[in-house]
Amino acid sequence: MPVNVGSADRAIRLAVAVLLLFAALVTGTLGHGLWFWLALLVAAVLILTALLGSCPLYSIFGVQSCTRR
Repeated sequence: MPVNVGSADRAIRLAVAVLLLFAALVTGTLGHGLWFWLALLVAAVLILTALLGSCPLYSIFGVQSCTRR
């Protein structure tokens, strides 16, 4: 998988994932229904793409937020 996520994009993804996890698991504001599970799923995807540095949607649409080497 090609690296197409830059460092600023990775930081934003991790920050949003932490906020989603906090809202879902700590505060309990999302309950345990659909929004809870959706927040967990989105947080997991954001963390995974941030750690791998590759976003499949970026590849499909030809977007690249990192500098080319």
